[in-house]
Amino acid sequence: MLGAAVFPSSSTAATAASTAHAVRTLATVRRAFRSNAFTSPSPSYHPIVWGRFHCLPLRYCDAFSTKAMADSQTLSNPKHDPQSSVPGNKQALISLSDKKDLAFLGTGLQELGYTIVSTGGTASALENAGVSVTKVEQLTCFPEMLDGRVKTLHPNVHGGILAKRDQKHHMEALKKHGIGTFDVVVVNLYPFYDKVTSTRGIDFEDGIENIDIGGPAMIRAAAKNHNDVLVVVDSQDYSAILDFLKGGQDDQQFRRKLAWKAFAHVASYDSAVSEWLWEQTVGDKFPPNLTVSLSLISSLRYGENPHQKAVVYHDKSLSEVNAGGIATAIQHHGKEMSYNNYIDADAAWNCVSEFRNPTCVIVKHTNPCGVASRDDILEAYSLAVKADPVSAFGGIVAFNIEVDEALAKEIREFRSPTDGETRMFYEIVVAPKYTEKGLEILRGKSKTLRILEAKKNEKGKRSLRQIGGGWLAQDSDDLTPEDILFNVASEKKPQNSELQDAEFAWLCAKHVKSNAIVIAKGNRMLGMGSGQPNRLESLRIALRKSGDEVKGAALASDAFFPFAWNDAVEEACQRGIGVIAEPGGSIRDGDAIDCCNKYGVSLLFTNVRHFRH
Repeated sequence: MLGAAVFPSSSTAATAASTAHAVRTLATVRRAFRSNAFTSPSPSYHPIVWGRFHCLPLRYCDAFSTKAMADSQTLSNPKHDPQSSVPGNKQALISLSDKKDLAFLGTGLQELGYTIVSTGGTASALENAGVSVTKVEQLTCFPEMLDGRVKTLHPNVHGGILAKRDQKHHMEALKKHGIGTFDVVVVNLYPFYDKVTSTRGIDFEDGIENIDIGGPAMIRAAAKNHNDVLVVVDSQDYSAILDFLKGGQDDQQFRRKLAWKAFAHVASYDSAVSEWLWEQTVGDKFPPNLTVSLSLISSLRYGENPHQKAVVYHDKSLSEVNAGGIATAIQHHGKEMSYNNYIDADAAWNCVSEFRNPTCVIVKHTNPCGVASRDDILEAYSLAVKADPVSAFGGIVAFNIEVDEALAKEIREFRSPTDGETRMFYEIVVAPKYTEKGLEILRGKSKTLRILEAKKNEKGKRSLRQIGGGWLAQDSDDLTPEDILFNVASEKKPQNSELQDAEFAWLCAKHVKSNAIVIAKGNRMLGMGSGQPNRLESLRIALRKSGDEVKGAALASDAFFPFAWNDAVEEACQRGIGVIAEPGGSIRDGDAIDCCNKYGVSLLFTNVRHFRH
């Protein structure tokens, strides 16, 4: 029981007339509250009553009126109302924006003997569910005000949450002020995250009004005092809480876990507010302080290697809402995803999503080993496999268009070009969507085949990468051939078909680990060399994989060639490459130009580098 009136010390000079005036004032205040018509005090209100009336619950107003008249001669030494704080009276405070399973929780707590204190809409919902409720203003004897900004910010609420039960002076302070304790606090917050990420948009003032103040204060208070107060911020914990209370146990680990969850909940909420305000104020992607809120998706079997533990998180940053990506993909079939599966699927999906025409990309160890674009996606798939069938086996195959029945059958039945007999095996198939029949056929290929449905990554994201002791942040590399100029530096100008091949090879090279060389012709990758410490070795790998088809093909390099003569540029020209696309910028660019002119090869400078480490 909370909030009985406590009068400050008064001299014996207090008169009966003054006391009678106080009683009349209380009666006026009581009627005002009950009619919800309280405004401001009259100047004639008794100063003692006005200074303390907010500590007086409405349920004590009548009792106090009678008590005040009876004690009019002993006003200087008021006695504590024994009903104001009953030891053992169990109380739960509930204030929810998301009222999922509220009736279940309220009923369960009531059956366990808890008095439920609640606010506004939560109280109404509980009452509609047949649960008895004490409204918070009955505790504070103060109305909700400032358009709901002030409801629970009151000593009668926070004192009951923060008091340490094993501290005698804490409990004496509660008793002195007629404040009871809360044993359970259940709060979730205004839907700020949903509001500011709504497709309908929100103006600045509405965003500000959706920032919760009282909720985080109660959550933090309860979490701090978790030794005595159970704090709940997630409706999925309601059953566990009720079971805990029924068992009468005192599991401190359980309490600490709830407290951790509460602080994590508030921290995530505050990070969203901070991100939104920064965007509204400055808009730069790189604030001086950055908090990234992550939410666990699942545990993984292991990390990059079996001896490493791993999990996968969902990025809860506002900038990532509806922004696509593999982490948000739907898995329709197959074994659970592994750490390496996620990395490879991400590489395949990011690559295939950048092509405008129907395209198939096959990735092994994050590198695209086969890429082809065709109006006929079946042909594109076949050509992508043929680029490097050995590497493609056991890889990830990605498409940028719907997988229908015909494509699914081709994926299921396609034989390896190496022997014409072995069915191609894949770890993952990823696409933007599937027909029902297409899914049915792919599910029949293998019990383990992971089938992912993903949304294309939005442009303009922030890219983060961990290093020892810190993080690197940069803009995502969103440039495509349509965004740049392929400047002709050689005497020979490329034909339109050669320029298209150069653009295709250049886009592929963007997704290959440096040092990267890609050779392509007719909108298909012939071969690539990746990850070599020197560019010449990457070239030789790409040439070997391309075979005889290299003649007249386009070559793209992710960075400039430091040397030309007796090096990569000349070797490429000698093998029959028709056009070379590279960023340029070397002090020996003139050598590269002269070399290409000697062999009659077109040389294009993009002025854009695509390192990938």
